[in-house]
Amino acid sequence: MERLHPVLLHHIVNTLGWPDLRPLQRHAVAPLLDGHDALLLAPTAGGKTEAVTFPILTAMAEQDWTGVSVLYLCPLKALLNNLTPRIDQYAQWLGRCADLWHGDTRDSQRRRIRIDPPDILLTTPESLEAMLISFKTDHSHLLGNVRAVIVDEVHAFAGDDRGWHLLAVLERLTRLTGRPIQRIGLSATVGNPRHLLTWLQGASAGTRPAQVVAPETPTASPSARIDLDYVGSIENAAKVIASLHHGEKRLVFCDSRAQVEQLGAALRARDVTTFLSHASLSAEERHRSEQAFAEARDCVIVSTSTLELGIDVGDLDRVIQIDSPATVASFLQRLGRTGRRAGAERSCLFLTTKSLTLLQAAGLLHLWDQGWVEDVAAPPTPRHLVAQQLLAVTLQKHRLGGNLWSEQWNGLAPFDRSAEPILRHLVNEGFLDSDDGMLFIGPEAEKKFGHRHFIDLTASFTAPPQFTVLSGRSEIGKTDPSVLTEEHPGPRRLLLAGRTWLVTHIDWKRRRCFVEPSEGAGGLAKWTTNGVAGLSFELTRAMRDVLLGTGPPVNLTRRAVAHLEKLRTDLAADTVHPAGLLITRTGGDVRWWTWAGYRANATLTSTLSSVTDPVQRPTDLYVRLREDLTPDMWKAARAEAPLVLPDIDPRAVRGLKFSAALPEHLATATVATRLADLPSAEKVLSEPTRFTIAHRS
Repeated sequence: MERLHPVLLHHIVNTLGWPDLRPLQRHAVAPLLDGHDALLLAPTAGGKTEAVTFPILTAMAEQDWTGVSVLYLCPLKALLNNLTPRIDQYAQWLGRCADLWHGDTRDSQRRRIRIDPPDILLTTPESLEAMLISFKTDHSHLLGNVRAVIVDEVHAFAGDDRGWHLLAVLERLTRLTGRPIQRIGLSATVGNPRHLLTWLQGASAGTRPAQVVAPETPTASPSARIDLDYVGSIENAAKVIASLHHGEKRLVFCDSRAQVEQLGAALRARDVTTFLSHASLSAEERHRSEQAFAEARDCVIVSTSTLELGIDVGDLDRVIQIDSPATVASFLQRLGRTGRRAGAERSCLFLTTKSLTLLQAAGLLHLWDQGWVEDVAAPPTPRHLVAQQLLAVTLQKHRLGGNLWSEQWNGLAPFDRSAEPILRHLVNEGFLDSDDGMLFIGPEAEKKFGHRHFIDLTASFTAPPQFTVLSGRSEIGKTDPSVLTEEHPGPRRLLLAGRTWLVTHIDWKRRRCFVEPSEGAGGLAKWTTNGVAGLSFELTRAMRDVLLGTGPPVNLTRRAVAHLEKLRTDLAADTVHPAGLLITRTGGDVRWWTWAGYRANATLTSTLSSVTDPVQRPTDLYVRLREDLTPDMWKAARAEAPLVLPDIDPRAVRGLKFSAALPEHLATATVATRLADLPSAEKVLSEPTRFTIAHRS
């Protein structure tokens, strides 16, 4: 602690009332003050914000950093809103300040930041990209003094395309500053922390000192009480929540927005003080809910994964999970929301509504008991983001040297010379113009991405179209167009913010839907999602283990025990066998029960195309085979089966952001590579398989 600025130490003791720092906070001081890149690992509410902020503020004061010297990047605007007052308070202790810039920030605040920059700017990678390509922003004035970048919830970036976008933008920022930038990631538990840190370092990996800071959790840390129940429906889940834990503050996680709405409405119908939070609610609606929940006591907030990350919602008594998250890492984030008071116990109650989600929850808890956590891995072959970055950097620079373009990313693959074919395609198709060895934004880029000063070029993902829902002048949130277009008898009602609304007018051109409050139930809640659904190989195999008799080491209610036993009786006999995999035939329905997960099964469907049903949609549990399959056909198909990438529906390619800027074959290959799970498919092919007659009706 003696290396921290004395004024900070004074406030830590006297303002915060801390007698000491936590282990993570103590261990982070030396590497961060020495300028090392670092990854700080701790559970939710583990003190990561202070662990990074105190040393960086000390470095700022000791080395006399000026201007925006620190960027603090988060995946969620709500998390930025939550963190800014706290970080600004710490900065003020040293006469410094922090400010906020994201998609909801007013133009007047942005103008003030451009004129009088703060010392710490909290933002998203998308807003940082927007600053770099904006003609309103003097890039060198605003961002030329950056010395350190803090990436909060870095695992949330690294596992999808936002991570590739983040790395590319940070390399361009390094070019702008003309100096190496210290990179610090904050993360919950991951399976491969050293790999994650190397990934975060980008082009400088191997040339700069780097350290994972993850001190051992003290043995006195709170234990966890996990309960698993089977309730059979959302209505029954609402009954259980309404009848238990009176006087407590409960955070309920659902894994879809529609489920959040249905449960929220059911709880309110039972006079439970209930708040809602999900991405399709307006920012004002979410903020009101989260603020009210933070200040209340006997209440429930129902949320999607938006509250899984480090947003502070006060002191929780209990976390409740409807059905099951898809990853152990996600469960750990949610469990870490509880047990924050001294002597408190971490707890989570699973309320499962379907047979398969009970099995999934049991499998996930089996993996958790084994200490297994998913590795974080960036999606392969981000060719579409290479195209996006070539267009974005041309906008930023106004013109780009036709021979020196790859220097903008400091040699970081795949934004290096390997991108030549994509660059040629952009020039040939008019996305870029070439003149006298220089590259400029072309007419096709203006046509495809030029709306609102190229705002679509700053986001690495495609959001499905939604209609804004308005009650008078107040925005409630957004809804899926299908809710407004599907045939429906009687008045059209929708469910949003936990309330039923009567649709009074639809402005199709401007995508706006006007509503007024409606009594009673019957509203529809529905949203379309992009991306590949499905479970991992490891989780599906854990579910198979449960069917074979492995019990999750948690408290199971009588209902859960009885239903698991029923699953083992009804499902296990026809789908699992301890000696290997099964192929079952029920009439003309032939299934290969691989228990391998969506991506492995998609790979196997294409690899064994001579014996698989060509019109099937892959599932997590099985691959559908031809009706006329014989053991000899099966043996021959497996003998000559080199692994191939899955077949791709053209609609999936259209869902890839910036696919329009890629040659069609490269866009298709990108989606196919991301859908494949070659190692798991190879493992499945090596396992013994037996034919049997299923007893399913």
